[in-house]
Amino acid sequence: MPFAEQYTRDEPDRSDLDASRGATVVEFGTDWCGYCRAAQPLIADAFARVPEPRHIKVEDGKGRRLGRSFRVKLWPTLIFLKDGEEVGRLVRPDSANEIANLLAMTTAPD
Repeated sequence: MPFAEQYTRDEPDRSDLDASRGATVVEFGTDWCGYCRAAQPLIADAFARVPEPRHIKVEDGKGRRLGRSFRVKLWPTLIFLKDGEEVGRLVRPDSANEIANLLAMTTAPD
């Protein structure tokens, strides 16, 4: 699944993410966040290099349970899941290479 362009207000259930198979990246942020907007070209570049993971962009904020379940404090936060288990996390990434490296690790065979 390619890079997701828009944040969605429709949060997936945490249990669905925990039971997911393969590589998934959950990105928490908002469209109005300056840090989130600045990170988008980096995230898009990394997904162009390693396009296999599913990318879910979730709008986060007060009262949003999914972000709290992952203990998200700052935006953007990228959670890298492999078969439902967190294998990495980046908070306010500033390098496409660090994102691509975690994407590659997430998609690597066991």
